[in-house]
Amino acid sequence: MAFTLFGRTLTRVAVIGSGNIGPDIALFLSRALVSHGVPVVVTDVVQSALDGGRERTAKKLEKGVEAGVFSPAEAEVIGRNIAFTLDKSMLLGATFVIEAATEQLEVKRAIFEELERLVPAHAILASNSSHLEPGLIFEKARRPERALVHHFFFPAERNPLVEVVPGPKTTVTDWCLKFYEALGKVPIRVKERYGYAIDPIFEGLFLAAALIAERGLPPKIIDAIACRALGLGVGPFTAMNLTGGNPLTQAGLARYHDAIMPWFRSPASLDKHVATGKRWAASDKGETLSYSGAMFDTVSRELLGAWFGLSCEVLESGISNLGDLDMAVELGLVMKAPFTLMNELGPRKVRDLVWSYAEQNPGFKVPRDFGPWRIPVVIREDHGDVAVLTLKRPRTLNALNLEVYRQLDSQLAVAKDDPKIRGVVITGFGSKAFASGADLSMLTSIASPQEAVHRSAESNRVMLHIERLGKPVIAALNGLSLGGGSELAYACTARVARKGVATLFGQPEVKLGIIPGAGGSQRLPRLIDFAAAWRLLRTGGSLSGEEALRLGLILQEVEEDVVGHAVEFARVLQPQPLPEPHVPATLPEVDLGSLSRKVDEILRKAILLGATLPMDKALEFESQCFGEVFATRDCRIGLENFFKTSLKQPAAFIHS
Repeated sequence: MAFTLFGRTLTRVAVIGSGNIGPDIALFLSRALVSHGVPVVVTDVVQSALDGGRERTAKKLEKGVEAGVFSPAEAEVIGRNIAFTLDKSMLLGATFVIEAATEQLEVKRAIFEELERLVPAHAILASNSSHLEPGLIFEKARRPERALVHHFFFPAERNPLVEVVPGPKTTVTDWCLKFYEALGKVPIRVKERYGYAIDPIFEGLFLAAALIAERGLPPKIIDAIACRALGLGVGPFTAMNLTGGNPLTQAGLARYHDAIMPWFRSPASLDKHVATGKRWAASDKGETLSYSGAMFDTVSRELLGAWFGLSCEVLESGISNLGDLDMAVELGLVMKAPFTLMNELGPRKVRDLVWSYAEQNPGFKVPRDFGPWRIPVVIREDHGDVAVLTLKRPRTLNALNLEVYRQLDSQLAVAKDDPKIRGVVITGFGSKAFASGADLSMLTSIASPQEAVHRSAESNRVMLHIERLGKPVIAALNGLSLGGGSELAYACTARVARKGVATLFGQPEVKLGIIPGAGGSQRLPRLIDFAAAWRLLRTGGSLSGEEALRLGLILQEVEEDVVGHAVEFARVLQPQPLPEPHVPATLPEVDLGSLSRKVDEILRKAILLGATLPMDKALEFESQCFGEVFATRDCRIGLENFFKTSLKQPAAFIHS
């Protein structure tokens, strides 16, 4: 067996180094590739390191079973698929290798010199370096075109972020980005610079915290304030303890002094901790900490000023783009998205924070711009004469919010007026979701039935824009779609899906005490058998890819490259008006179970009366019904239940 993606086949993968991160990378690879029969090999030159890596992997698998991430049988298969060995002959035939050894240039070069003698000429060679430039690591490589950096973040088996950093001669970057996306990671392309994009922010924020601590404030207090002000999962000192990152950070901060800005340096407190091997005095889990409002204000202002300045410096360096950088900091460092937060605070506030920090810290670089930032969440990439629009909000599984609708509408208008563009494809980022539905925060912010009508009408306006673009718009369903995501796909000229998606379409609105508000109650009965749509909409049901194909809701299921197939359809299909729905004389009875009968009454009216109207009027009627639902008590009950239980238990509707 093997894993094949876009013409490249992996038969065996390997990880070099069984230290802090190598076993975690191996665990991620094994979990993703074991179903394809691709074995994972971990090698090291020290048996104790291999034993430690094997033991840590076993513990993580055990915890995964306890947390319900996978079954005991699955954990056994994943663990058995990883071989920890001193035997370098196990590397023979490996087609994908990640080096995760010590952060020393000559050590890495020696490893790759040996690897090039062991693995096939077409094998991809990657270094999980956290700082070193790939041009230096692979300077002496015989085939530098297949070599680059893949920088994983702690913990590597769970943290979604991977920085993919090509060298000057790398030709496999695009494939690696697609590979990690297919395996569920969130890769970003970063240009070559010491430290890449994210570590200067992470380590710079630690430096800012350490400098505050050197003035006498306990690290555990700084950690607590940092978590509250920046939304960090753990504070900077706790993060250092968890990752064992003191030595790497010490080296990195020293190099950044010349590579980025003079403010960077290794502080005396860090030098002392490296010399003694001591851990930082971070807070214990569940420990309650007290600090004054004035202390919070002082510390949070310093941390925010440093963080915003560091983030802007990386952006202005040009090694990453705004959308990737904002997303990567949020995902990789588990904190608020910096540019999103800057937009919330406003340019004047951000400028004051950064300038204040720079005045107190000589050598700190002040950025040229402080926003506001237009953060892209709909990315356009042209495939010849077809514009591919990708929804990119991986943290929410590409959920639709007001900004997604605005950017989608804008991109469609540009594509419509572009004479070079024949058609459009809409897809989602990643392998899990096309679009997981409307962002629930958008729904809960609706304050009145009138606002609900307006919100629905705006969504329907964008959907009509898709439907009447004058050029074919194909939905490339890379994963599940729910609610608004399904409605987005219905508005397209046609739909193509990745094979094997268990929940390709779903209309769970009634379980939340609402009804579809972006055309679902009107388009679905026109696209498939009316009785099937009637049952699906009223019960909050779903369709698999196989069921959707049988009902004619999609053109085909494909094993690979769903976007590529959608592009081809965009070149040959022509938009057609939706057929008039055929409403049967009798409709099947539907068992509502515990669902709201009041909401169902409004939904039935939307479906049946909407079917008698032209599409424009039908959508207006749906919006009116959507607003009517927001006047019910069951609507609030359903939405509150979702936020409390994520639908793990049904809402206690009162049918009014």
